[in-house]
Amino acid sequence: MLADRIRAMGAPHWIGLYAAILAAWAVLWAMAAASAPGGLADIYGAAFWEALCAPAADAAGLGRLWAMWALMGAAMMAPTALPAFATYEDLGHAAPTRFWALAGGYLAVWAGFAAFAALAQTGLWQVGLLDPLGASTSAALTAVLLALAGLYQFSPLKEACLSRCRAPLTFFMAHWNDGPWRMGLRLGAVCLGCCWALMALAFVGGTMNLGFMALGMMLMALEKLPMGRVLTRPLGALLLAAAALVAAGVI
Repeated sequence: MLADRIRAMGAPHWIGLYAAILAAWAVLWAMAAASAPGGLADIYGAAFWEALCAPAADAAGLGRLWAMWALMGAAMMAPTALPAFATYEDLGHAAPTRFWALAGGYLAVWAGFAAFAALAQTGLWQVGLLDPLGASTSAALTAVLLALAGLYQFSPLKEACLSRCRAPLTFFMAHWNDGPWRMGLRLGAVCLGCCWALMALAFVGGTMNLGFMALGMMLMALEKLPMGRVLTRPLGALLLAAAALVAAGVI
């Protein structure tokens, strides 16, 4: 069975999904390289690359930030949904069109979240709480974000959403008649309920911090697995401890 699943995940539509995820990471790397000495900024000019990710209080600036957050959603969250996508394919022997409809609905939710995140980043930058690369410049904001994420790890809503993510078979059987697009939207909404607070920590590490993105992706992927039950509450306690240390000025 495992060998069959591995072979199935080498089908063209799966390879297309992997390529899209890698492309999202590649574009994010190009944006992050703007501030790296000797990197792409020196080749193409710093102004060109900084314009791709710098906030601005106009439609163009919001559009760029939306694109950046949408790429973050694809790069970080699509990998966490791979077990669910595989379960869906096992249930219905889904044609590539149905597979892409499910994945499209899922990513559409994160594209919507990207709009709110872009607005938040612009607003926080305008009042001086974020630097141009999306990292907090305020110990108070950092402490609040860490505490919010930590407390949310213990919330019933987080647990309810995680329980659905950890049981994709039950989830799809309950909503099978909705069709792939609507199931993708539902799956994305459940995933958003699991992960929005951890995603908001991008304002602590910096929205162009690839290390944060990779760590966040791994943590959120592990949380969605059955064994992730041992991670959720200890992670919440660690985030609350970090918030207390920041508030006390220790870190």
